Amino acid sequence: MAVTQQLARIPAEYLAACRRSADASPAGDPQWDPPARDVLDLDWAPALLVRVGEVTGLDEVRLGALRRATDGDTAVDLGFLHTHPHAIGPFGPAPTSLSSTQVARVSELLDEIDMHALLPADDHEAASLIGHGADRITGGSREYLLHHFDALRDFYRDAARRRLLVVLWWD
Repeated sequence: MAVTQQLARIPAEYLAACRRSADASPAGDPQWDPPARDVLDLDWAPALLVRVGEVTGLDEVRLGALRRATDGDTAVDLGFLHTHPHAIGPFGPAPTSLSSTQVARVSELLDEIDMHALLPADDHEAASLIGHGADRITGGSREYLLHHFDALRDFYRDAARRRLLVVLWWD
């Protein structure tokens, strides 16, 4: 089983209800089950997307937004989602999140990144630029990264439009 990055866009009220469920449950079960349409599996793309930004000279503001979009923030205590036996990401670090305000800003900045222009058109050149085994990505590293970046950008766009927060974890 591969460990991949997951993101869920949820209302703050849903997160509060999960916290209450975990507090009320003898086993600490938060009843975490966001709708499938509001969950994104980024596979192993986050580090590679950030790598593209680093090696192509993406400015620090947009690179920071890309990192924040895939790392989240630890300001909100999500320990109740990381408690055995109901941890949502038992194979990785504790879940992180971004507030709806942070999501809106990240979304704005992701919209300003032209990943198609950053990545070389030639897949071998793109894989060589990125390194980290990108040459072994089935279907080609360029297509893989463009697909995942577009999905990430669209995910944040929708979360911002709906004023949702985003929870991130590895599972």
